[in-house]
Amino acid sequence: MLPLFISIFESILLGIFLSILSSWAGIRLAQRFGLIDVPGKLPHKQHLEPVPLAGGLTLLPALLLGFLVFRSDLDNLWTLILPVTIVFVTGLFDDHHPLPYLIKLIGQMAAAVLLVLLGFQVSFLKQEILPLAPVILKTLNTIFTILWLVGITNAFNFVDSMDGLATGTAAIVATFLAAASMFSGQVALARLMGLLVGICLILYYLNITPARLFLGDSGALTIGFLLAAGAMIFSPKGYSQASSWFVPVMILGLPLFDMVLVIFSRLRRARPIYKADRGHTYHRLVAAGFAPNRAIALLHLVSVILGCLSFLAIQFEPLAANLIFLGTVLAAIVIILYLDHPNRWPRA
Repeated sequence: MLPLFISIFESILLGIFLSILSSWAGIRLAQRFGLIDVPGKLPHKQHLEPVPLAGGLTLLPALLLGFLVFRSDLDNLWTLILPVTIVFVTGLFDDHHPLPYLIKLIGQMAAAVLLVLLGFQVSFLKQEILPLAPVILKTLNTIFTILWLVGITNAFNFVDSMDGLATGTAAIVATFLAAASMFSGQVALARLMGLLVGICLILYYLNITPARLFLGDSGALTIGFLLAAGAMIFSPKGYSQASSWFVPVMILGLPLFDMVLVIFSRLRRARPIYKADRGHTYHRLVAAGFAPNRAIALLHLVSVILGCLSFLAIQFEPLAANLIFLGTVLAAIVIILYLDHPNRWPRA
């Protein structure tokens, strides 16, 4: 186990080193090609100075270089590169000139379908659970895989609502996935998640107020897709599926919560789901009286707690484990209803 711990630390340190180098180049490239988030560009924007949209330009080069360094340790995870690049390019075009939401969705779905064709797919539904024909089960699992990948990808774009929130959350999620993969014996996945932890730590440092870069869609969507793929590939060993199926859901609970809150709120008010506003969890906490830095710290703490709960739950028998998950879901529903009260809708 010790050599595996050391290999993860190596991955984190490499991610830090590579992202320091790529961030220097990424910020300058963003400035050179006009990838700048200008103050007042949209009603929900609050920053006062122009900020480069260099998150994706920092993330992808560091990730690709990390793949080259660990090429002998990543097994078939090499095949993630092309789908991840499709998501990155889609986000980069949107950062340069906003794309219609359907075009962005098509790009994400193309990446998700390609990942399935490359052999990555959840097997959530099995004949022991649902006695259907194999072709029907495979189709349902494929649909579930695409929904999961596209959903989590957008959830991270949703949660990127304040400096440091998405990058800090991504670092926490990647840390839990790296640890879970290590205990599960999935060395390649642990390596990849460790690399992502290091990259996200530097992105967090550069993204906290006063931000030197914003993630942009190229950064937020790419991180979301990577974490969605990592959570999908993760396979707990030594635990029954009945006790462990919800682990990825809980580890990614914060971005999922924020996405559900935002979608529910916009539908409730007959607003377009894709139209950005200040109705995210962070904005509501600030409207309820939290200082901005405390609101971010609270959300990061919630992400840590959810990750710890997921590790705790799988130690129990299936009934107890699923009761913990059900209790978490019910608590989330109550909090969504509380936060969506008109008194906690932030004023523009």
